[in-house]
Amino acid sequence: MDQLPTQMANHWRQRPGRRPGRQLYHWHMLFHDQPEVRRLAAEAQGKLAGLPGLDMIDEQWLHLTTFVVGFADEVPSASVEAMVAAARQTLAGVAPIPGSLGRVFYHPEAVVLPVEPLGALQPVLDAVAAATRSAGCGGRTGTDPWLPHISVAYSNGTGPAAPVIAALGHWLPRTEITIRSVSLVAQTQVGHSWQWQPVAEARLAGS
Repeated sequence: MDQLPTQMANHWRQRPGRRPGRQLYHWHMLFHDQPEVRRLAAEAQGKLAGLPGLDMIDEQWLHLTTFVVGFADEVPSASVEAMVAAARQTLAGVAPIPGSLGRVFYHPEAVVLPVEPLGALQPVLDAVAAATRSAGCGGRTGTDPWLPHISVAYSNGTGPAAPVIAALGHWLPRTEITIRSVSLVAQTQVGHSWQWQPVAEARLAGS
């Protein structure tokens, strides 16, 4: 994702198994308690405002996709309970993780802010992936390899990437964040946005 694209692509393409209203379980890191993340996203979106072909992500839906579990109608409630319990048990021994935002990456489908250092959040991914698989679900990361990032805008069509890159550049003000929890959510597409209902939260409680 650090290699600059030349063309944008439609993020809202049809994905396998997707249909209106069908929920997909995700483990997301959320930022409702971190106004500095919302401020940085708003600054980036302000620089991108007016450019055609971009959908800005509303602050309530800002997220960091950690692990994709599977469609909710294919995951038994007992498996949900088991994976949540396992994730909570593991993460209770993991201290909150500091990181920073500021660098801008460009993907053909999105403008994103990676969390640095890039390996810092690996313990959270490891915990929820192991918990998910121990509950009998497969799961996968949203990108391969996993790049922990917060998207600020999605591309809704095709066109040159150069105007997008020129508008925002490669750096925003360095912003310190702390990851204190990860949430299991039931997510679905609503128009040109990803929205969800919270299911459970696992906190990083280690000292």
